[in-house]
Amino acid sequence: MDTAPNLGFLTIVEENHGYLGGYLLTNSWGRPLEFRLSTAVQPNRVQQILYGSTLKPYLYADLIGKTLVEKCSIPADLVITDCQPALDLRLHVSMPVVWMAPPADGNSQALDEANTVVERSERHLLHCHAEHPSDAAAIRGILETIDCPDLAEPFARIREALAEARKLGATHRAA
Repeated sequence: MDTAPNLGFLTIVEENHGYLGGYLLTNSWGRPLEFRLSTAVQPNRVQQILYGSTLKPYLYADLIGKTLVEKCSIPADLVITDCQPALDLRLHVSMPVVWMAPPADGNSQALDEANTVVERSERHLLHCHAEHPSDAAAIRGILETIDCPDLAEPFARIREALAEARKLGATHRAA
């Protein structure tokens, strides 16, 4: 990689108004380049029934995540999410997507067996998408070039920004 990578941080918050997404694009030092948020998405009962167990991956990756990433004017070299269903975003974008799971997450243990572990630390496990195991090497390469040691910190900023946007009513306007 010739230039410092841009990192995208994607999170989805579930609340009584539906699902809200936030996407923070930073440079390799963690400085913000762009921030996007979604409007509230509330699936109706028919959608819940028809989508079944695929509802969350559809909402998180296909509907919210893909839209937020595509609306950014600057591309990310890597998207990091703290929501496992958003890992399916990798099926819709060309850049690697990695899920930052808590170290004791039961789902992440099952993914260990699928050879999706990119990095393991005391604070988190990083998993690539099972259909893109070759992303692991690219992700490791990108992580070696960044100066942002705490990958969890940008998610706190996104959640705080989402809370501020809710106060302003920005998440309930039409997109």
